[in-house]
Amino acid sequence: MKVTLKDVKIYQKGIFKSGDFSFETDSLSIPSAPQGIIVSKLNNCFVFPAFCDVHVHLREPGFSYKEDVLSGTMSAAAGGYSDVFSMPNLNPVPDSEEHINEQISAIKEKAVINVHPYASITIAQKGEELSDFYSLKDLCAGFSDDGRGVQSEELMREAMIKAKELDKIIVAHCEDNSLLNGGYIHDGEYAKLHGHRGICSESEWKPVQRDLKLAKETGAKYHVCHISCKETVELIRKAKAEGVDVTCETAPHYLVMNDMDLKEHGRFKMNPPIRSEEDRLALLEGLKDGTIDMIATDHAPHTSEEKSKGLEKSLMGVVGLETAFAVLYTKLVKTGEITLEKLIEVMSINPRKRFGLSETNDFCVFDLNEEFIVNPEEFKSRGRATPFENEKLSGKCKLTVCGEKTVYQNI
Repeated sequence: MKVTLKDVKIYQKGIFKSGDFSFETDSLSIPSAPQGIIVSKLNNCFVFPAFCDVHVHLREPGFSYKEDVLSGTMSAAAGGYSDVFSMPNLNPVPDSEEHINEQISAIKEKAVINVHPYASITIAQKGEELSDFYSLKDLCAGFSDDGRGVQSEELMREAMIKAKELDKIIVAHCEDNSLLNGGYIHDGEYAKLHGHRGICSESEWKPVQRDLKLAKETGAKYHVCHISCKETVELIRKAKAEGVDVTCETAPHYLVMNDMDLKEHGRFKMNPPIRSEEDRLALLEGLKDGTIDMIATDHAPHTSEEKSKGLEKSLMGVVGLETAFAVLYTKLVKTGEITLEKLIEVMSINPRKRFGLSETNDFCVFDLNEEFIVNPEEFKSRGRATPFENEKLSGKCKLTVCGEKTVYQNI
């Protein structure tokens, strides 16, 4: 079988053939179906290069009661993904060869798709001392302290210098702890109306501003996680124009919701928070003009109990792998905000390019006309908290193929 990004873009008309696979307008047929791939008829479906998410929390080792490698990768496969990058807020934190190998062992044993683990920037993610970059460089996809911002400028500079030397990427959660003031949702209109403590946008864009200066100074590859505010978009746009080696991601909820869409439930609580309509529009413009390179879910499962304590006391984080494409297709493509080609670019092609993955032979098949109501109880993920619960969406994943194996089918 040979299916490459060049071959498989978006096919609705005509016939596409490659190796053992034949894709037609009204069917997906797989002659001599290798390795258990089911021969099925899928009417009016689209074939896409499988998606790639550079920001996923698989929770294993250490927090398998929330999610584990098996449930997390099954969730990803159900969303059309064949590659995910796993965040390092684990126990033990992957700050050494010994510790990251615990995660790699679980991945080898349980993952149904490709998982690329990050190592932590600092030991135990405490922000005090750098992890052993040299012993980790061949075992990780990059370095991140996601869930915590690196507060020390000098430590971040040192991290970028080492990453540059090793040709690795720094993947930054940008958050200035001194500006949080006990906030837990956006410091905006909803917070004022309902008496909540807010998180200011400056707590995000100030560290981004600092890190962009360091990236320019050191020449390091730098990637900004889950950007949420208009100031961050403008800072990255300017840095790119100046030649800084920077990319960034945002998540579906930041692109299609604003803080006035919040409800008094933990499924609307994540970090950074959903911000204002002005911020949402700035993110959308950044997506359109290429300032924002990719969309990641920041899939962050917690138990139902941990997410049932309202906006103030619930833990931060929502799940998103199984709804990402449908949310974006329904709310951005069908409404004419972006093209379908653009959506595939930011969900599949750009992430792979930036993070050094080769063109993929993996693919997913979606029925764009199939509508469904988001029911978290049907998720493959153990996490149930999604801000899109009970919403009617279009675009259902029918098949995901990874490594010539069917890893998900709903036919």
